[in-house]
Amino acid sequence: MGLDDKIENTAQETAGKVKQDVGEATDDKNLQAEGKADEKSANIKQAGEKIKDAFKK
Repeated sequence: MGLDDKIENTAQETAGKVKQDVGEATDDKNLQAEGKADEKSANIKQAGEKIKDAFKK
């Protein structure tokens, strides 16, 4: 997994968590859902990169 990919995925995951928190604080269900989706997407990307890394070794 390239360092750029790790940074990008971590940033997306963090942004998702922030959106969730802001959505909870403002009672905005759409923002909460968007944050959860961003976080899940980043986690899936990270899992895919880890699988690619495992096959490279």
